[in-house]
Amino acid sequence: MTTIRPIATPQAEAPPGEATGQAPERNRITRLFLGRPEDPAWVRPVLWGVLLIAGALYAWGMSASGYANSYYSAAVKSGTQSWSAFFFGSLDTGDFITVDKPPMALWAQELFGRVFGFGTFSLLFPEVLMGVAAVAVLYTTVRRAFGYKAALVAAVVLTLTPITVAINRDNNPDTMLVLFLVLAAWAVQRSIESGRVRWLLASAFFVGCGFNTKMLQAYLVVPALALAYLVAAKPGLLRRIGHLLGAGAVLAASSFWWMLIVDLIPAKNRPYIGGSTDNTVWDLVIGYNGLGRIFGQGGGPGGGRGGGGGGASFGGASGVGRLFNDILGGQISWLLPFAAIALVAGLVLAGRRPRADLARAALLIWGGWLIVHYLVFSLAEGTFHPYYSTAMAPAIAALTGAGGGMLYEAGKRSAAWAWVLPAGVAVTGAWSFVLLDRTPGWNPWLRWVVVACTVVAVLLFAAGRVGGVRRPAALAALVVALVAGLAGPGAYAVSAASTAANGTNPLAGPSSGSGFGGPGGGMRGGMPGEMPGGMPPGMRSGQAPFGGQPPTGQAPTGQQQSGQRANGQRQDGGGFRGGFGGGFGGGMRGQVDTKMVSYLEQHRGNAQWLVAVGSAQQASSLILETGEPVIAMGGFSGSDAAMTVAKLQEYVKAGKLRYILISGEGRGGPGGGGSTEVTAWVKKNGTLVDPSTYGGSSSSTSDGGAQLYHLG
Repeated sequence: MTTIRPIATPQAEAPPGEATGQAPERNRITRLFLGRPEDPAWVRPVLWGVLLIAGALYAWGMSASGYANSYYSAAVKSGTQSWSAFFFGSLDTGDFITVDKPPMALWAQELFGRVFGFGTFSLLFPEVLMGVAAVAVLYTTVRRAFGYKAALVAAVVLTLTPITVAINRDNNPDTMLVLFLVLAAWAVQRSIESGRVRWLLASAFFVGCGFNTKMLQAYLVVPALALAYLVAAKPGLLRRIGHLLGAGAVLAASSFWWMLIVDLIPAKNRPYIGGSTDNTVWDLVIGYNGLGRIFGQGGGPGGGRGGGGGGASFGGASGVGRLFNDILGGQISWLLPFAAIALVAGLVLAGRRPRADLARAALLIWGGWLIVHYLVFSLAEGTFHPYYSTAMAPAIAALTGAGGGMLYEAGKRSAAWAWVLPAGVAVTGAWSFVLLDRTPGWNPWLRWVVVACTVVAVLLFAAGRVGGVRRPAALAALVVALVAGLAGPGAYAVSAASTAANGTNPLAGPSSGSGFGGPGGGMRGGMPGEMPGGMPPGMRSGQAPFGGQPPTGQAPTGQQQSGQRANGQRQDGGGFRGGFGGGFGGGMRGQVDTKMVSYLEQHRGNAQWLVAVGSAQQASSLILETGEPVIAMGGFSGSDAAMTVAKLQEYVKAGKLRYILISGEGRGGPGGGGSTEVTAWVKKNGTLVDPSTYGGSSSSTSDGGAQLYHLG
């Protein structure tokens, strides 16, 4: 049997003036642009080319996306106007209620907005920068453990991951989350490599920042990072355990500082915590944004409070095959089989290396990352949007680059291992064909190109092994294999880059399967708690929620942004951005009569809020349109218990609120989600405003449309 010689782990930095005659070590700034002296001259230009491609994919035509996810966009606009709203992550400048996530992702956009002005650029360009930065950090991390070739492959794979392109063109918090998690992996690998505990503490800090971006989802990488350090770090076992305990303290401090401050502030002096059941961030962490996502008990999009299985409307039914289904398969799974093969093979190849071997430690980091995310995302019974899977992309990319390189080197030394890489290429090509065959009308030629390239690559690998001309044939095989493996996701990525962002449920590529899909996502299927056809309860087909236009999948390309006027009239592509309760972030457009808005502005007087409405979807439309504070009584989904009769009476008595808009026929109260007491009080003590007063139609109230009441 042929013996496999150990594969040398690339060194992070070669000593200056090494025996190879290299130039002295470059300073950090020079290395940033020109690379390391020991690398071939072409490496850094290729890396910059990859980063430019990433920037182009993420930024191309972003002006057409308008405000993307209007739910978070409204909070960003409020944060640019009020430092209090900035700190709390409030939806409006009046600090009535927060958004349903921590505010760190909003802070980046709000700071951009304060410098450059609020608009599409300040909302989406930070996402572009963070997406490109994640690619660069991944390259650096993989290069230190596996060399520049593997790192370049990893960078290209992450750049072209379809769901990553889609989410990086949107203003959801996932882009920032991915950047923080990749930084955490980079830092813990540096700690293992250097033996310096400060890098481990930095890793914990980055995960804590991820927690303040998207709460418990950030912790999915913690088992992998801790395991890699415990196994491979240089200090002795007891010291390693002590270091991990110290990192845990840093993680707790960097995670919980904002939550503790907010929860310690008396409820009357801060906004209601959107998405919580008891007005605390802690409940939001363990419920709606925590265990509710796993067990389906957090409410929110696709799932009522206490219900389960809501995620099926967005990501398909839970189960080990979810990430390969018609909805998610084309978004994330192209190279998932190859990554699994690469992980197993890489661990076998590195099995006899020293305990502190950097390559094996890196495999533990990325392999643990991938396994934990796969299990949680596959089996989660609560709300699961396809774009959550972008958190898996760095691990898939790293394992593809690292595993491919290790298998190539092993194949040169062993006849048995020589067939593992071609087998992985063949599996990848076959799976790509299956994914492309699900949408036979979309670029039908592409699947056959993938098949042809896969066959050629496998034949070239065989020729390189059998014919004795190993290096030329093997190198050609690698190039063709990359084309075969990246053609499908690359086409999906370009599709995402040529489509305006859908803030509701960003997806790449053609529409396939059931649920909310396609680039920009048309509605396919309904949400739990909806009437047939995907309409919310109390809303007839063709009728928009709360008196507006029927919802659509995305705003039309080239529409004017909210707040602009044409011919003296407010314009927003035919209506306000927003939508209805139940978990939509704003890609679905709803509308409140623009004449009503003008009436409210004229008769608001000295009231703090322009109007109170049922949910954040309505409120975000009005905030973006007017720039004025609007109360979202029911929060994100319309079911938050943020407004009570006592609080409403207090606002009315103090002159802070003069108008309230309730759903037609009193269905479910103002929020559409449960405060029938508030509805009853408003109808008893308020005065119904005749729509003819502001130029509307009286039929809008008589047939069950939204009703405007004057209070006080």
